[in-house]
Amino acid sequence: MAEGLRDALIGPWKLVSYQDIPIDGSDPFEPLGHEPRSLIIYTPDGYMSAQLSKPDRPNFESGDWFAGTNEDYISEASSYIAYSEPFHVDEDKQTLTHSMFVSLFPNWTGQSQPRRIQLDGDTLKLGTTSPIQSGGKTVTFCRPG
Repeated sequence: MAEGLRDALIGPWKLVSYQDIPIDGSDPFEPLGHEPRSLIIYTPDGYMSAQLSKPDRPNFESGDWFAGTNEDYISEASSYIAYSEPFHVDEDKQTLTHSMFVSLFPNWTGQSQPRRIQLDGDTLKLGTTSPIQSGGKTVTFCRPG
């Protein structure tokens, strides 16, 4: 029996690139830099976690997560994307949906976000199915080919 999409997703995936593609036709940009650090993990019991980061983020001078400066918090939040949630796969349609349980970006909490998906061996490409806001532009991301 052939492996299904859900089974193929299970495990850790390392980010290779992350681009936002403006729908106005302007140049794509990399909101987390050219070599972002990231890990996305799909578990057999139906949960996932995504952690995406700019490389070389500065430390808080105070060394205390809850006693940073405004600049520390701005830098922290603008250089990291994090969310965890249940995920759902429709094997017939070959679609993936993330149902946001927690997110560093509070606007996403409680949302369900369908993803375009392309799986080719050990390469996973994810993208939005509808545009989102990023860096003051309306964009899609990681548009599968």
